[in-house]
Amino acid sequence: MTTLSEATRTTSPTPTAPATATEAKDPHRPTARPRAQADGMAVASFILGLLGTLVLNILLGPCALVLGGLSLARGTTRRGRALLGITLGAADLLLLALLTTADGTLSWHIGG
Repeated sequence: MTTLSEATRTTSPTPTAPATATEAKDPHRPTARPRAQADGMAVASFILGLLGTLVLNILLGPCALVLGGLSLARGTTRRGRALLGITLGAADLLLLALLTTADGTLSWHIGG
């Protein structure tokens, strides 16, 4: 008759070898999740910067700048989108400054 403790000792899994040197140093470090979040932030930065040129540039411009900077700091694979988001966010704030000085408004208007 086999006892419960003997059964658990014989069925315990064997440890697997680490795939990379980084995993060998710190096996508890998640590598895929922060990179995926950084990629999402880069795309969000681009979209918010693009939308900010049309509407709510006072709100969406700074958001695009912050998200683009965070995604670059976290090592995104979509570096071009992050840089474009930062550029569009800065353009949003420049557009806001131009609209404010030109006619004293914070929004677009078409016509006279």
